[in-house]
Amino acid sequence: MPSKYAKKLKCFQNPQKNRDYEIFIDTTEFTCLCPLTGQPDFARIIIKYIPDKLCVELKSLKLYLGSYRNQGAFHEKVVNQILNDIIKTISPRKINVIGIFNIRGGIKTTVKVSYP
Repeated sequence: MPSKYAKKLKCFQNPQKNRDYEIFIDTTEFTCLCPLTGQPDFARIIIKYIPDKLCVELKSLKLYLGSYRNQGAFHEKVVNQILNDIIKTISPRKINVIGIFNIRGGIKTTVKVSYP
């Protein structure tokens, strides 16, 4: 069955290029798979960025995040990959991505990455 989730982020022109302002995106519906056990890992993903010329289009971001659903990856890799893909797509002035992964085996993981 083909995936309805796309790995490609889309963007649009920043309507206020001359002003620094922050965009906060917060979702509690992120899922990926543990690469060792194949069990699902659930997380809250928070993205905070200051756009430059472009902004991330939210529907494409939703589909992009959904593409991780059947992908095995360590938490550290997932959060860094999200950051890298957003940087590649919109080249923000500044960005932070935080992954807060649900407790598994008594351990909760939070990964934060930043650019620059």
